[in-house]
Amino acid sequence: MVNIENDMNQTRVRQHDVKLMKKAEQFITVSYRELGKSEKEMKRRLNEIRWEVEQTGTYSHTYEELSYGAKMAWRHSNRCIGRLFWQSLHVIDAREAVTEEEVFSYLFHHIEVATNGGKIRPTITIFRPNGEVRIWNHQLIRYAGYETEEGIIGDSSSLTFTRACEQLGWKGEKTPFDVLPLVIQVGGQKPVWTPIPKELVLEVPIEHPEFPWFRDLQLKWYAVPIISDMCLEIGGIRYMAAPFNGWYMGTEIGARNFADDYRYNMLPKVASCMGLDTNSNASLWKDKALVELNIAVLYSYKKAGVSIVDHHTAARQFQLFEQQEKAAGRHVTGDWTWLIPPLSPATTHIFHRTYDNTTMLPNFFYQDRPYEQQRGEEQ
Repeated sequence: MVNIENDMNQTRVRQHDVKLMKKAEQFITVSYRELGKSEKEMKRRLNEIRWEVEQTGTYSHTYEELSYGAKMAWRHSNRCIGRLFWQSLHVIDAREAVTEEEVFSYLFHHIEVATNGGKIRPTITIFRPNGEVRIWNHQLIRYAGYETEEGIIGDSSSLTFTRACEQLGWKGEKTPFDVLPLVIQVGGQKPVWTPIPKELVLEVPIEHPEFPWFRDLQLKWYAVPIISDMCLEIGGIRYMAAPFNGWYMGTEIGARNFADDYRYNMLPKVASCMGLDTNSNASLWKDKALVELNIAVLYSYKKAGVSIVDHHTAARQFQLFEQQEKAAGRHVTGDWTWLIPPLSPATTHIFHRTYDNTTMLPNFFYQDRPYEQQRGEEQ
């Protein structure tokens, strides 16, 4: 029985090594050619990786491979309309971080570098692979959501994570815009949390260029959307903690975060303040309120000196990306349902064409949320 189990284990190891080498070879071949490296350099590197995999069952990327792989992952992100700027991604190598303090320090650094005084810098911070570091937050900066007898206060999309933070000992002020703490796990240890220093969180108060009453709504939003719960896969290596950001497209805030009836649900309030007839859908009150809400977001961010892009400009930039990729001999993939903006999509070229939604590698992938797993185990 022992021999059979040993044979099965060895077979699984060999299968893992073969799969890993196949992905590594595909990545190294494509990336090295795009980087202008010689066939000799490519073969030498593949031999190094093969030896490392045979000895350890895995391998380590050089910084150049890590950096270019992360940029390729952005280029391959089918749901992202902002891929024109994939080559400008600032890559921070945080694989040396082994303690909780070091991980938190890198996360604070990422927020500061990405915010850049409002001139948002596309940035990714990559921690040790294979789950050695996990970040519980969906975004590094995100507002809490609370269920109360009077209804939901704050962001309803954060309800589960907010409860998880409270179970860990965090207490919010229960305002509509409480910034959640950072929650991490390092080396399989229990999760720990820390508040984000207030001076690191740049927020934009929302006002309207024509409606003075808009300030009375007391809306605001944070400057940088830093996605922190996705897995980055490069050449078969899975980086399960690799927070990344671009800058906001206005509709993400104005047509989704503020407007969705299961989020902040501001359309009825805005329409009421505008004096619109909300008794009939035929009055198009939702459409009118939605446009003004998005105007307010774009106006406020630009007034505050914070990078943002409107959906028409973003669509034009994506068209340039398509042209550049075609010129480079690369096939553009995309998820049409995500690429079309949630406001006036038919005014963009994206609405009128189709896209191949094939997943290319390297790429970012959704993964299980640790706090939801732990909740399930407790039940």
